[in-house]
Amino acid sequence: MKRFLLALMLVGTGTLLVADEGMWTFDNFPRDVVQKRYGVRVTDQWLNTIQRSIVRLETGCSASFVSAEGLVLTNHHCVATCLADNSTPENDLVAAGFMAATRDREIRCQGAQASVLMETQNVTPTVTAAIGSVQPAQVAQIRNQTLTRLETECEEASKKSGDPRACEAVTLYQGGQYWIYKYKRYEDVRLAFAPEHAIAAFGGDPDNFQFPRWCLDMSLLRVYENGKPASTPTHLNFNWNGAADGEPTFVAGHPGTTERLKTVSQLKMQRDLLLPFWLIRYAELRGRMIQYSKTDEEAARTAMDYLGSIENSIKVRRMQQLALLDDRMMAQKDAEEQKLRAAVAKDSSLASARDAWDAITRAEQRSREIHIPWVWTEGGAGFNSDLFFYARQLVRAAEERQKPNEQRLREYTEGAMPQLKAALEAKQPVYPEFEQVKLSFAFERMREYLGPDHAIIKSVLGTKSPDERAKELIEGSELADPAVRLELFEGGKAAVDASRDPMIALAKLVDPESRRLRTIVENEIDGPERVAQQAIAQARFKVFGTNLYPDATFTLRLSYGAVSGWVENGTKVEPYTRLDRLYERTTGAPPFALPKRWLDAKSRLDLSTRANFVTTNDIVGGNSGSPIVNAAGEIVGLAFDGNIHSISGSYWFDAEKNRTVGVHPQFIRTALAEVYQATALAQELKIR
Repeated sequence: MKRFLLALMLVGTGTLLVADEGMWTFDNFPRDVVQKRYGVRVTDQWLNTIQRSIVRLETGCSASFVSAEGLVLTNHHCVATCLADNSTPENDLVAAGFMAATRDREIRCQGAQASVLMETQNVTPTVTAAIGSVQPAQVAQIRNQTLTRLETECEEASKKSGDPRACEAVTLYQGGQYWIYKYKRYEDVRLAFAPEHAIAAFGGDPDNFQFPRWCLDMSLLRVYENGKPASTPTHLNFNWNGAADGEPTFVAGHPGTTERLKTVSQLKMQRDLLLPFWLIRYAELRGRMIQYSKTDEEAARTAMDYLGSIENSIKVRRMQQLALLDDRMMAQKDAEEQKLRAAVAKDSSLASARDAWDAITRAEQRSREIHIPWVWTEGGAGFNSDLFFYARQLVRAAEERQKPNEQRLREYTEGAMPQLKAALEAKQPVYPEFEQVKLSFAFERMREYLGPDHAIIKSVLGTKSPDERAKELIEGSELADPAVRLELFEGGKAAVDASRDPMIALAKLVDPESRRLRTIVENEIDGPERVAQQAIAQARFKVFGTNLYPDATFTLRLSYGAVSGWVENGTKVEPYTRLDRLYERTTGAPPFALPKRWLDAKSRLDLSTRANFVTTNDIVGGNSGSPIVNAAGEIVGLAFDGNIHSISGSYWFDAEKNRTVGVHPQFIRTALAEVYQATALAQELKIR
């Protein structure tokens, strides 16, 4: 049986962790555990340097500063959109790669933003006091108003100080703690280097979440301020030799989402309803995208990034489903829940938590009841079109900006407006035929799930087929033009109301029902669950102590581990791969085809050079692009994936087989210095 060792229980009882588990906040990193396990002393200075060097890419990835002049290291797949947006049929940067000959030729990643966490502030008492006496149905509203007010106060104070910050409210421990995170945000992000897709994603979907691997999944960005490379004196340096087998390693970044603190009823909701739904939808959508991609080369180019994300999502959700179907793990999860409930029942000071699990179960049942209409109108499955996304943003922004800031939907507060405006004015290409395929598919499935007589379907399609309606909407809309979008955004409600754009009309048509369902979710599901989760979190603190890690929330975390292979079906998986096997696996056909420059360089390369490697660090999606550092704070790798066993890390940690997969620095050095001969970048990175 797998070792299922939760840090929240082991550390809280004073027992030494034997598993490298946990994505820890910097304020609560288990320094004593790391020192006992690995002999590494983690200091305040070390933590501060790492924190100020880590970058959050607002597109959903992590990164790090690697020079004093704003150079940023991240994954190739984290810049795929930037590459695609700057490509043309004649110049496909995804396929060909990109290297700026000089800094003035670095290309702008439209709409991209990079953030660095500078400070944090615990505001738990303020939020708890605000929601403590309200009814569960009003908790979401009061909580959101309080968090918006705190964000606004934070940003106004930072502006007055002359050092403006982007302030974001952060919820940890399922409502056990609330924080304000203060970021320095860069809005001018440019691409300096990216290899060809063929070497960055060598092995493609067949190798995804597997190991051994041979991917040069790296790229280099640069952040600018006032038109010049930003000054970033706090940054990380490379140790080009990497880390030895068994050497301790640390991964710092912004993991997206885990659900390890969810209750059994919440996990069953995932297992029984949510995951099966999305698996079916993505599988059908993948088929449609593959079919479209085969129509011609341009279709294949424009759909490539989207199809890759769908294939990745299918593999993730399939393995998550298998994890939740593991009866042994679910039984252990249930036993731990019962243990905590028994402790709560015996402690009169925790009386408020006794009904918490049942309250969550009731809320989950309500969620099941409205799932289908909600997911197709508000929950992301329907209206699958970039143009509709722009239209909904414009319609809602126009409506919400008429309200006092604290009463708005959270994504339309004054603090969120800069990011929204940047997305609307970004010059990102929209491909009409591709948009029609996506939107037509969404209309077909909406009609299937909701039924042809549903009011939304009748109002959206009328007497037209999904293909006809999608074509009419896409061809009639002008929202592909950022100037049009910006004019509507700046013009507010009057401009939006006067617009005759059919996509704007569609967004206005479905918004009342969509908002109605959203209100049900907030008042009847999220609100009661927030109250219950906070009670459970406080009970967990009381019973097991406060030295435990929260679920991932795309906020800065640090995990610890070591370079280590594992045993798979009785066979030892070595922790490193090398270039010799990369060339042996090359077939000449995608996804096992190498770029010409790598084939030409083979004779002059050291084929014993390490390519990829694995560690026991605990990471999840969002950690893509995170630096893997050693005890000295030097980069010894670049996280880009996990092995297949890591996918269950959404719910629990498999100490025996869960592995982080990284690009070895020897591979990066070989690429920049010998294959691409990127002399200026090599000098900036101190490659000798």
